Amino acid sequence: MIGTALHLAFAAVSLALLCNCWRLMRGPALGDRIVALDTMVINAIAIIILIGMIGETNAYFEAALLMAMVGFVSTIAYCKFVLRGDIVE
Repeated sequence: MIGTALHLAFAAVSLALLCNCWRLMRGPALGDRIVALDTMVINAIAIIILIGMIGETNAYFEAALLMAMVGFVSTIAYCKFVLRGDIVE
């Protein structure tokens, strides 16, 4: 039963990732593209965690944690670059 739920969750998150790709390519404004990119990172983290749960291993959870830290910092840096034109002041 839990295996079916995990596979359904994997399909739903994959569909959400495809929708984010569409918004990233077709977003009307730069802000929409930044939000889509950040949401893609969150969905990728969810996929990594689901793969770890399906495979019953702990290595994927550490990878998801590292991706969450890098994704947050990269989103902040990209927003700062868009607003100010420079990352390091």
